[in-house]
Amino acid sequence: MEDARDLAERAARSERKRRDSFGMYDGYDSCSEESTSSSSSEDSEDDVVRSIPASLPIIKNNGQVYTYPDGKAGMATCEMCGMVGVRDAFYSKTKRFCSVSCSRSYSSNSKKASILARLQGKPPTKKAKVLQKQPLMAKLAAYAQYQASQQNQVKSKSVVPAESFDWGRYICSSNTVGAPVSCFKHAPMGTCWGDIEEGVRIEVPNSDTNLSTKVYWIAEIIKLAGFKALLRYEGFDNDTSKDFWCNLCIPEVHPVGWCASSNKPLVPPKSIQHKYSNWKPVLVKRLTGAKTLPADFNAKVRENMQFPFKKLMRVEVVDKNYLCRTRVALVEQVIGGRLRLVYEDDGLDDFWCHMYSPLIHNIGWSRSIGHRFKRSDVTKKAEGQVDAPAQLFQKIKDVDQSEEWFKDGMKLEAIDPLNLSAICVATVKKVLADGYLMIGIDGSEAIDGSDWFCYHGMSPSIFPVGFCEINNIELTPPKGYTKLPFKWFDYLRETGSVAAPVKLFNKEVPNHGFRIGMKLEAVDLMEPRLVCVATVTRIVHRLLRIHFDGWEDEYDQWVDCESPDLYPVGWCQLTGYQLQPPASQSNRDMSLSVPKQKKKTPQYKGQKKKRKIPVGGRPFSQSGRRRRRNSFSEDEEQSPLTYHVQGPARPQIHLHPIHKPESLLRMKEDTADVDEFTFMHGTSDQESNGSGSYYIKQEP
Repeated sequence: MEDARDLAERAARSERKRRDSFGMYDGYDSCSEESTSSSSSEDSEDDVVRSIPASLPIIKNNGQVYTYPDGKAGMATCEMCGMVGVRDAFYSKTKRFCSVSCSRSYSSNSKKASILARLQGKPPTKKAKVLQKQPLMAKLAAYAQYQASQQNQVKSKSVVPAESFDWGRYICSSNTVGAPVSCFKHAPMGTCWGDIEEGVRIEVPNSDTNLSTKVYWIAEIIKLAGFKALLRYEGFDNDTSKDFWCNLCIPEVHPVGWCASSNKPLVPPKSIQHKYSNWKPVLVKRLTGAKTLPADFNAKVRENMQFPFKKLMRVEVVDKNYLCRTRVALVEQVIGGRLRLVYEDDGLDDFWCHMYSPLIHNIGWSRSIGHRFKRSDVTKKAEGQVDAPAQLFQKIKDVDQSEEWFKDGMKLEAIDPLNLSAICVATVKKVLADGYLMIGIDGSEAIDGSDWFCYHGMSPSIFPVGFCEINNIELTPPKGYTKLPFKWFDYLRETGSVAAPVKLFNKEVPNHGFRIGMKLEAVDLMEPRLVCVATVTRIVHRLLRIHFDGWEDEYDQWVDCESPDLYPVGWCQLTGYQLQPPASQSNRDMSLSVPKQKKKTPQYKGQKKKRKIPVGGRPFSQSGRRRRRNSFSEDEEQSPLTYHVQGPARPQIHLHPIHKPESLLRMKEDTADVDEFTFMHGTSDQESNGSGSYYIKQEP
């Protein structure tokens, strides 16, 4: 009995020696036709772990070994040599042996000699070594086939979205960079991306191999762009021939050591497999002290891909045809945190927005703050419908309206929700509860107030009088105002209005991390179902100018740095959302090949038409221009308008750095010099992310 137990323990030790702490075979080269020697499991050349302060795991060589998977369904152990492999690949009907050689050896007199040698701890004979080569190759190939069959079954059950746009090639060809994932707190992994940077090592599928299935090898991050990383296999050094781009959040990416703990084959690329006779000491030396992904990285990705909103939840959302009111809508689809909403009383009319968008609210929100609301014709909830809990919605900043606050008629500057490339002269039309304001664009208001829109008092989409001139941004004057260039002092005096006090605007600027030229994926808020390839072209404190690649500047949009409508490079691939590639010149020419019209002021006239989407391009209106403002009537057939409000709960705009105290807007009432309206300009494209303040001084 003791002899049998001792035999089993020795066989297990022999099997463990074939795998090292990195999960690769000690004798990988024995699988090669050109290699004739069997490498041994040598010790590490450098067992000392260098001390590197980092939050990412440090790869250590602790001598831990792992055995090849055994005892699993479909696996078998050779009764002669102890090799483990897929049962279907074994020899004979009984599947007792891994090869013909083992079957014959077992039935010959060499059986007793082989067992005796193992019991005595003697090395196998030269003949035994030769016999072991074929089973090792057979085992690796058989197990690879087994994995391939399993993976094919999984792939047949899941739909993997095809990525039509190659971000890696686009970034390399334009020599640009992608915005870091940490810039997008609302995106998956946005708050737990950590110190993932260039130089981090990971285990990824090895595409440079003749094996028929998926095997792995170690790669180094050469360049990062959002979720996407340019990788280079370990051992290629300065050779870029096999570099490739990969999304780090896909299930096939793992921290170093995963192959060992998961019993997956770690196989060098065929291009460099004979560069070293034994890869173990090379990996130990190179990887000891290097950074890798956290052990729970994949688990965090899966956790971050879970979203609280579910289908058939009821919410209140802005009426895209009448900006001044909200309607009840049902969640129809959730993709990456973006919601496809269907209005409850019109199942064919849908609307896209992010779950953290300030456009959606819990049921009862409109009544609680005094906002206009369209009652639904549906009197009873259908089966499965439930009101979305209030805690799922973006929280807003509490304000004290009992003290000095916005008042009806106050003037300010605001991003036009019907033309997001413009910041316009605007007026507070009505003050609601909980800090919300109804605002109208001067000179463009509908008689019935149907184009008023709701911003929170802390919204980063509203600014104090003088913000645009201070920051060298073009301010859109009221329609029909002929006294140009526009001067706020004259306009306030002529209209008998007052500017909203600067202290009412939140001027905090977060350390957002965006830089001019960074690439990202951004929602076209004029067609919010579309996510497009975009670039940050300007930064004014926390305000970003987003340009849609391949399209004219008139389609640009001003967006807050914490907008939930901005995403890292690779977000669409990760979530399965369709990404709109940059419009080619031919597509733009085709889309705009309509009778040319003279450019008009941005006012709505007549029935509006939806933009059409050319193949591979962004949407466009048939006139080639932005949407135009108009009042609405119930009997008009209106195209959907997009109501855009940036997050009210986020820290607000920083208007001028505090280290520029000389920058003042002087608004004088002196009758002798009524036209004086002077500025001292500071840096307009402020890329300093520190908080600061700005004020307007009104002199008597």
